[in-house]
Amino acid sequence: MKKKVVLITGTNSGFGYLTAKSSALKGYTVYATMRDISGRNAAKAAELAAVENINVVELDVTDGDNVTKTVAEIIAKEGQIDVLVNNAGYFGGGIAEAYTTDDVEKMFDVNVKGTWRMLKACLPQMRKQGEGLVVNISSGLGRFSAPFMTVYNSTKFAVEGLTEGIHYEVRPFGVDVVLIQPGAFPTEIFGKSTYGSDAAVYNEYGDLAKVPEQIGAGMGQMFEAMKPNPQMVPDAILHLIELPKGQRPLRTVVDGMTGEFVERANANVKVDYANFLTAFGMKDLLG
Repeated sequence: MKKKVVLITGTNSGFGYLTAKSSALKGYTVYATMRDISGRNAAKAAELAAVENINVVELDVTDGDNVTKTVAEIIAKEGQIDVLVNNAGYFGGGIAEAYTTDDVEKMFDVNVKGTWRMLKACLPQMRKQGEGLVVNISSGLGRFSAPFMTVYNSTKFAVEGLTEGIHYEVRPFGVDVVLIQPGAFPTEIFGKSTYGSDAAVYNEYGDLAKVPEQIGAGMGQMFEAMKPNPQMVPDAILHLIELPKGQRPLRTVVDGMTGEFVERANANVKVDYANFLTAFGMKDLLG
């Protein structure tokens, strides 16, 4: 039996890096993608490339031609793509009004359009195979929008909507498209945070402009006290990979601190959503 081929975006750090290593240890053929593998990410690229079963590939999810070409090359070499993990993305905090249109477009280009480009490139092969799995990394903040993380949250809301609709559209082809909703974990994503570039707005918000810094300090204290393990996310992804097709849940919450809040919301919506699809003649898509 041929090894599963797993394609992961954003493997230079965080969940992507851990998922690449964990998938390789399971014996899967891993394509660990990232930008700038000869420059700023050279050390991480070399580290992953030294791991058995991992192929490190240059890929920029904001470049449609690069995405199409890279995916086509992997398919030509392997003859299949079994799993796509859409992990590439970045976090942004601060006052929402301080984000310019360009700031918002940049974040959506990576977090949302990047996910879409990868889906668009991989789904035809998965449909042809009659099976496949796409795991889109969302967030608990894709279900509830906390203040001072508003623009980031909105990208995750978009990923949730994109995934939920496609989940039902491609199930008849044997393809599962699902979500991981992580909580907060101590990964590099917070060290790479961006903020709105309209600095004048912060002056107009007075003391409220200090709240994002206070949130960051509080999160650091929470990490120190509860020590959430980022490995929980790749473990959840591997569990989804190993489940039979058609039996993978649409949403998987991975959050040992505040996840019950999101779990309850997911459960409540799931019931009414099933009623909605049934009422509009789409009960068969529920599986």
